[in-house]
Parts: sequence; structure tokens; C-alpha cells
Amino acid sequence: MQLARWGNSLALRIPASIVELLGLKEGDDIEVNVAGTHRFEIDRDRSREKLVERMRMLRKPLPAGWRFDRDDANER
Repeated sequence: MQLARWGNSLALRIPASIVELLGLKEGDDIEVNVAGTHRFEIDRDRSREKLVERMRMLRKPLPAGWRFDRDDANER
């Protein structure tokens, strides 16, 4: 792998074999961890998925017969 200049930053190209192995696509968030003096690990960033799962656990059912009324919601 080789570092390249991207604006004021440096970019690292990830080989296609790793992209395929991790199931990555353009725009995905990844997590890079330093694993030693000259080593690092790359994995999918799953923080968003974990947050969504936590939000789903907090979800409560709506009362029977409840309906959303836009006019009531927007009254002040």
C-alpha cells in the first residue's frame, strides 16, 4: 500500500482483496486501530449499527387506536 496526498491530508488506498473481505463500499465508515509499532487493523465502523440497535431496544408500542394527526401536532 502507498500513501498519497489528498488536499492537506494523506490517504491510504485499501487493496481490493481487503475491500471484498470486509464487504466495504464507497462511503462506508471504517475503524482503523494501531496494532503495533508498524501495524494497524481495519474493520467496518459498527458504531452506527450499535446505536440503531440500542434505539430499537428503547422503542415502545403505541397505544391501541392511536393515530398521528398533523394538525394537532403543529398546534401551538
